[in-house]
Amino acid sequence: MRTSFLRACRRVAAPLAVVALALGLAACHEAPQPPIAVGVNTWVGYDPLVLARDRGLADARQLKVVELISTAEVLRHLRNGLLDAAGMTMDEALRLKDSGVDVRIVALLDTSAGADVVLAAPHIKNLQALRGESIAVEDATVGTLMLERLLQRAKLKRDDVTVVRMDATQHITALESDRVAAAVSYAPVDVALRASGYRPIFDSRQMPGEIVDLLVVRTDVLRERPQAVDALLNAWAAGLESMQKHPSSAAASLAPGADLSPEQYLSVQRGLRFYTPAESLELLQGDPPALAQQGESVAWLLQELNLLSAQPVWAALIDTAPAVRAATNLPLP
Repeated sequence: MRTSFLRACRRVAAPLAVVALALGLAACHEAPQPPIAVGVNTWVGYDPLVLARDRGLADARQLKVVELISTAEVLRHLRNGLLDAAGMTMDEALRLKDSGVDVRIVALLDTSAGADVVLAAPHIKNLQALRGESIAVEDATVGTLMLERLLQRAKLKRDDVTVVRMDATQHITALESDRVAAAVSYAPVDVALRASGYRPIFDSRQMPGEIVDLLVVRTDVLRERPQAVDALLNAWAAGLESMQKHPSSAAASLAPGADLSPEQYLSVQRGLRFYTPAESLELLQGDPPALAQQGESVAWLLQELNLLSAQPVWAALIDTAPAVRAATNLPLP
């Protein structure tokens, strides 16, 4: 009986061994997954990722950092499935999700603390003096948000000024020709405006927490490639640590890519406040999360401007799992 039982086991085990061997051979020949692609535009606030890539601090097997010429290009590539993740401002993330792209916020990167600024001609002595004047603004959400907050602070209505939509690179020509009296600008474009005598009358320090850079990841990537997402957060943390420990060295490496001198690069950085991974996680957690409280006024303004169809469901927009794993060294589920 024992002999017949062993024979039976062998009859079952032999085919199973063949199947196991076949699966093992198939696995050996299975092509490795490509790294996930994270897209950023050429903005200083995203440079810790670029620094991590350039200095070998990012796991190249898991992560590819892609620099694109503009935010519009980043959004287009993400919508078309050419990117798995991206850096973008909070308003852009809200509009992207509202348009049907299934992404989640996994980290806060930085907030503008003076990097976004409104510059005016010398005859504009105060905010109220903008009444009846023309203001140059890029056709972008951040510019529109800055303009709305400026008008609120000045106690002016939209009809009290003429908004002239143009690219930021055209602002200096428009100011010098008196076509506009003020421009909604940002670093480092504002360097040339300041050098020409146009002075700041309003900046992002007067609207704290509203212009925030975030890291978003496609939901399917979060589900299917958690190790790669962890590599992304690790790369950001490593790049940020390197930048903050060795600012001059980092500026020397990164300034040419932003068409700045190292000194100008460091000046732009002073208009930003970077979030540590711990601070980022704290702002993503809670019921409601602190980010939702920061973003509520932005979301309402976007809806008033018909740039958002509905208020965001923050619980469906935030995924804290990668940040929690990074903070506590938890293994993957």
